[in-house]
Amino acid sequence: MKAAVLNQIGDSKLELREDVSTTEPAADEVRVRIKAAGICHSDLSAMNGTLPALAPGIVGHEGAGDVVAVGSGASDLKVGDHVIISFVPPCGKCVSCLRGEANLCSVHAIAAFTTPRFRIGDDPIFGFAGCGTFAEELVVPEVGAVKVDEDVPYEVAALVGCGVLTGVGAVLNTAKVQPGSTVLVIGTGGVGISVIQGARLAGATRIVAIDPVAEKHDVARKFGATHAGTPDQLAELNQELTGGQGFDYAFEVVGKPNTIRTAWDTVRRGGTAVVVGAGRADEMVEFSAQELFLHEKKLIGSFYGSADVRRDYTRMIEFWRAGLLDLEGMISRRIGLSEINDGLDVMQTGKIIRQIVTFG
Repeated sequence: MKAAVLNQIGDSKLELREDVSTTEPAADEVRVRIKAAGICHSDLSAMNGTLPALAPGIVGHEGAGDVVAVGSGASDLKVGDHVIISFVPPCGKCVSCLRGEANLCSVHAIAAFTTPRFRIGDDPIFGFAGCGTFAEELVVPEVGAVKVDEDVPYEVAALVGCGVLTGVGAVLNTAKVQPGSTVLVIGTGGVGISVIQGARLAGATRIVAIDPVAEKHDVARKFGATHAGTPDQLAELNQELTGGQGFDYAFEVVGKPNTIRTAWDTVRRGGTAVVVGAGRADEMVEFSAQELFLHEKKLIGSFYGSADVRRDYTRMIEFWRAGLLDLEGMISRRIGLSEINDGLDVMQTGKIIRQIVTFG
């Protein structure tokens, strides 16, 4: 089958090959034919070493498709089911799952680095985050493929699998934004736009989008931002909208020390700064001991929107059905698997919301 292969960490291009195969599904696994996959910035981060990944391997972790084979122990899915791929499938039995933090389950995350999902000839290769949606088919744990209704378009389902749930979940699950709040969103890519939509869902009355790319400001307003500006305009917006007191919530969706620090600095005393962006392990953010206690601000991380995919995929779909989430509007254009490097190159410009890879 066709797949886009990352030959080594640091490569800026993927190699499109036609001699890749999947492993056979184990008892508790299923094989899925991918119909649509989102190009997420995290895939670029895997390629350049910001996020941990193994090479050679298949990148891609945001996708949807059809079940084509099930292992002997699979009980919840059958051939033909439409599913969303999850890169954080909960085992349901570990300490994290039992305390209600399914997104922090590490059972399958660890397996992603020890269990090859593909082969090229006799050589085993891995899928990024245990997935590898830039391939025509993949094998995942049964719990990593969540069934959705057949009338949900594959492109919509793929978006729910990562970007949408990460952003909306950060608002509803992690921060639990209260109605009437003021919200700052730093970074308006696909996840940032989802944070904006989540803030609108939560009843925030003022939603400020900050991005250095001015062309994205009108896009942010389309999805619910009440105000938008460049980083240089943030101080003025803060003064205008909060009297300089700061926002109730600030969501950092970039993953850089300076933007994390800006989120902290721009929330009010007692406010909440939420780090959603995926940053490098060797980049540090500094705070003084005094400011941490004096202002009673909360700095919290949000991994995968603090989501439980067994509950939250359905919630996102229901929001979409009700017209509360504009998912079709987030898809900038469809590209074929053979154009995937073009899609990655465009992602690096930071000027699109989300591209979808389609499979024949």
